[in-house]
Amino acid sequence: MFDVILWDVDGTLLDFPAAERQALLDAFAHFDLGPCPEDRVARYSKLNASYWKRLERGEITKNELLPGRFQEFFQQEGIHFDRYWDFNDFYQLRLGENATPQDDSCALISSLRGQVKQYAVTNGTKVAQDIKLDRSGLAEFLDGIFISEVVGAEKPDPAFFAPVFQAMGPVDKGRVLMVGDSLTSDMQGANNVGIPCCWYDPKDKPLPDHLRIDFHISHLSQVVEILKGTL
Repeated sequence: MFDVILWDVDGTLLDFPAAERQALLDAFAHFDLGPCPEDRVARYSKLNASYWKRLERGEITKNELLPGRFQEFFQQEGIHFDRYWDFNDFYQLRLGENATPQDDSCALISSLRGQVKQYAVTNGTKVAQDIKLDRSGLAEFLDGIFISEVVGAEKPDPAFFAPVFQAMGPVDKGRVLMVGDSLTSDMQGANNVGIPCCWYDPKDKPLPDHLRIDFHISHLSQVVEILKGTL
């Protein structure tokens, strides 16, 4: 059914919440900012997600997002610390180093090599994504990696996908599958460029009314069923 799979990284191939939590804890310890209990982690995670949504909508740039989320977070938490870029730089490194494959994704990607072309397509930062894809072992089995910071556009902008299609060569768009956890970047991006999409949704949430979702899965192993035409 498909010749190419475009894989989202954070929240799909890799466990982003776990990496985000550990990176924040490590950064707090490194800069001696005191305790970072779970409720504080949860507040940061919610704020961080809102910044990435704003980036997807084109409301802010990546250079505004990276320090801006920490500036607002520290102000909300009453933390007197203004080295936002320093904190971000350390956080990015730790984010990359805490790469945990989701649903045994590395074995899945490895098993599909040679059957389909596979590309990572991500809005994350280059420094974090390069480290995590290398450390997780995923980079070894991918045919290419596309990072928005390098491409110069963010998912779901069609401009992000242009170099991806160029790298594929001649291909039937109907045989290219986007797999990701984000409705606003992955599924919307697939809708924007007219390719089939698979929503990875471990929590099995209701399907949205405003998007075309071709496949809805709760475990990455179900992608194999899609390729076989049994799902």
